[in-house]
Amino acid sequence: MTARLPRAPAPALALPASGADGRVGIAILGATGTIGINTLDLVRRHPDRFRAVALSAGRQVDRLFDQCVEFRPELVSVTDPAEALALQARLRSAQLPTEVACGAAGCEAVATHPQAMLVMAAIVGAAGLAPTLAAARAGRRVLLANKEALVMTGALFIGELHRHGASLVPIDSEHNAIFQCLPPGGDGGLEECGVRRLLLTASGGPFRTRSPESVADVTPEEACRHPNWVMGRKISVDSATMMNKALEVIEAHWLFGAAPDRIEVLIHPQSVVHSMVEYHDGSVLAQLGQPDMRTPIAYGLGFPRRIEAGVDFLDLLRTGRLDFEAPDARRFPCLPLAWSALQAGGISSAVLNAANEVAVEAFLARRLRFGDIPAVIAETLAAPGEGGADSLEGVLVADAAARRVAGERVHRLAC
Repeated sequence: MTARLPRAPAPALALPASGADGRVGIAILGATGTIGINTLDLVRRHPDRFRAVALSAGRQVDRLFDQCVEFRPELVSVTDPAEALALQARLRSAQLPTEVACGAAGCEAVATHPQAMLVMAAIVGAAGLAPTLAAARAGRRVLLANKEALVMTGALFIGELHRHGASLVPIDSEHNAIFQCLPPGGDGGLEECGVRRLLLTASGGPFRTRSPESVADVTPEEACRHPNWVMGRKISVDSATMMNKALEVIEAHWLFGAAPDRIEVLIHPQSVVHSMVEYHDGSVLAQLGQPDMRTPIAYGLGFPRRIEAGVDFLDLLRTGRLDFEAPDARRFPCLPLAWSALQAGGISSAVLNAANEVAVEAFLARRLRFGDIPAVIAETLAAPGEGGADSLEGVLVADAAARRVAGERVHRLAC
């Protein structure tokens, strides 16, 4: 019998509290990225239901200014103090009352805005960890599109959700699909629900049918040319290496309390079946839909109701066929690293994430070959680690140490 693992708390079967005008306030961490833009599209489609009250962005300040003009949030935050001052001046000139904050403190202020009952956590990478934890500690419903909160902190993040009465809806299409296929409520363990396996699907990215040798020297442009999804550059590269699926295996472990041997990955090139849950009675429940992130975002915003998302309906006759295949570890050497990290425990998942971020950044900057990304990650995982997994401070120490080691590997391979 598999030991029961803690699951992330699912939201109660009721809409979160609304403001005086009857709308639910939303904060978006990463408002100018793909997930943030799609979330605001849903706000635009449902102006009577939702209001964007707080937004954060990195350096796409012009786009953030346009979002302020349209959605009139009460608070926004950017990374750089000088850009924050300039943005505040522009907003004042436009006679907009939006306040501007900056840096880590500003981002956490967005995540904990008193009128934001929903927090879309969509900052890519480790930078999204602290504000996502802040939203959990504020007792919000967290719509989690940031893998790193669970990959890096695992039990710590789940514990904070439970401790502060927060809840979570996964937004990654795969985990959102599993969430939809599990019984409502989410308090019982997977064994109590009769679940045998979680089946995560993967498109296989742009190099699914190519040999490892033929992709060793592909360009960032080739790696970012995903056949099905429109995504940012970093996650597009992760899809090409299937590191995104490795991170999702770790995320599924913590989200659903699933033992590593109960999680399987299947390549599904059509990206129509977003993931499946297999039960002990032989049933397999699947969630199908167009490859459009507005579907899981709409599910998270409206839960437990379903709301219109602006997504085309799925025509199975036109789709024609659904193919599945096992991933080839030789073609995708990053994928097995997920189970290695989970087996090692402790800070290993945080190290895995940090090394991948360093390697992908170097590849996108043309300082590292595509084929060397797995080597940087594997060598960093094998090196002695620092820090610990039982506190945010310990995780950040581990993250910084792993980045130093990975940077050294990149430098050696680049020479």
